[in-house]
Amino acid sequence: MKSASTAQSASAGRAESEQAGPAGAAGVAEASPTGGGVPAVVRRRFATVDARLDVNSWLATAVVVAIAAILRLVGLSGPKGKIFDEIYYARDAWGLVDKGVEWNYKDNGPSYVVHPPLGKWLIGLGEWAFGYQDAESKISVPGHLTTTAPEFGWRVSAAVAGVLSVLLLVRMGRRLFRSTALGCAAGLLLALDGFHLVLSRTALLDIFLLLFVLAAFGALVLDRDARRRRWARALEAGLDPTRPGRAGRPAGGWRNWPWWRLAAGVLLGCACAVKWSALYFVPAFALLVLLWEVGVRRSAGARRPWLGALLHALPWLALAGVLMVVTYVATWSGWLLSDDGYYRLAANYPNTPALSDTPVVGALNNLWEYHKAAYGFHKQLDDPHKYQSWPWQWLLLGRPVAFYWSGEGACGAPSCASEILLLGTPLLWWSFLPALAATAWLGAARRDWRAGAILLTVAAGLLPWFWFALDGRTMFSFYAAPALPFLVLAVVYVLGVIASPARGGGTGPAEPDEDAAERRLIGGLVAGAYVLLVAVCFAYFYPIFVGQLLPYADWSARMWLDGRWI
Repeated sequence: MKSASTAQSASAGRAESEQAGPAGAAGVAEASPTGGGVPAVVRRRFATVDARLDVNSWLATAVVVAIAAILRLVGLSGPKGKIFDEIYYARDAWGLVDKGVEWNYKDNGPSYVVHPPLGKWLIGLGEWAFGYQDAESKISVPGHLTTTAPEFGWRVSAAVAGVLSVLLLVRMGRRLFRSTALGCAAGLLLALDGFHLVLSRTALLDIFLLLFVLAAFGALVLDRDARRRRWARALEAGLDPTRPGRAGRPAGGWRNWPWWRLAAGVLLGCACAVKWSALYFVPAFALLVLLWEVGVRRSAGARRPWLGALLHALPWLALAGVLMVVTYVATWSGWLLSDDGYYRLAANYPNTPALSDTPVVGALNNLWEYHKAAYGFHKQLDDPHKYQSWPWQWLLLGRPVAFYWSGEGACGAPSCASEILLLGTPLLWWSFLPALAATAWLGAARRDWRAGAILLTVAAGLLPWFWFALDGRTMFSFYAAPALPFLVLAVVYVLGVIASPARGGGTGPAEPDEDAAERRLIGGLVAGAYVLLVAVCFAYFYPIFVGQLLPYADWSARMWLDGRWI
């Protein structure tokens, strides 16, 4: 009786299907080698990527990560001096290392900043290790680890964050698509994206935001896998999911707590401590947790899966939210533990009556007032800027941001040009919109949870900016950074479908093995050719990603959209 109800529920729960991408390429761990009394269809629903060490997958991952590291670390000290907003973040980062708060050395006072400190702390870690220099403030500090060009010191943390994000995307893609090849394709596409490369070689905050958002998503995917394995083990042990109350769900205990879900809360707290725009991902990720919890209970045949999911998920989501807030506040410890920060002491700001010097409570109150002032700045940010752009232009590369420009130097031509342009690799970025449309279509047709997760996360990263565009807020293309890995996943999702086409739509006679093999071969060649073309496109634009000196004519030839890119 139990098995029949379980199988019936599993057949209805097709939202958990796993059809895109070549199954088994990464190694799939099913519920049990024998399955016990659990129907095969239920065991397939609960199948996850094998968590055991796979040496070959890690060797492939190492190759992709090595490519990303070489591209991001070689020549990192150039160009010399601070470029674009490094003039703010590199200086504020050193203030955090030196005084615990952002500091204006020219005026010898605290800096008023409008972004939380974690990203600057990470930049400051590189400055502490490799040195810092500021000609305007007459500061020259050698590094604790080695003496090198100061530019390397304030850029190296961003480079490391960029390499780590490539590593995470490879492993995450492997889990999502059950394919080492597709996971490596996702990481390689990210490594060969000019937008990601420029952010990884510049001391700005957005690459850290991207890293923490991606890591939080990865933690939730691991949480989903852990929940499914737990239910699978319980069913094999004889659990009857149709029984009411605790008798119908797996045993509890601290060992079975959703630790990865709690880790996601900490990582989201870190993301918010880099930029507040990480908050847009919080409701999206909470919705994913709830939907995945409903899915696992429905696949198991549990009674009232929605009610059970709400009762289980909401308390843990609340705890994850508490951890997020605690983590965020902890990143302000330098400000809280010093007397030098902006708005830190009421006595230093007599014209701001809302501040208080009451112990503990006063510090938190002043931090809140500081946040209100920063929020007011962001809300009124509508001054025109040469490189501002609108959200509907971002995926079309309608207005990239020039980080650096110089016409000086010898290049063997009458006139030369050296530029660092925050431009996505065009062939990759112009694939995003078709890939999103195809992912939506295929995901709906296959009822594939992965497509929904990718689309929801992309929406969280992009759609809020359309709302702010209605108010005329000044914004730039790098605001799309945290959505970038998920846009790449959408492309790889489609590549997976092309490389592993379905057999005849599931009706009629089965396709002969030789025909299926031929279809997979052709699909694999098409997907491989696309990745190769992206690599060629990246190589062509590489000089304007890293500021390489070019003859002016060669630089101009790369300005495909003319004035929009100049």
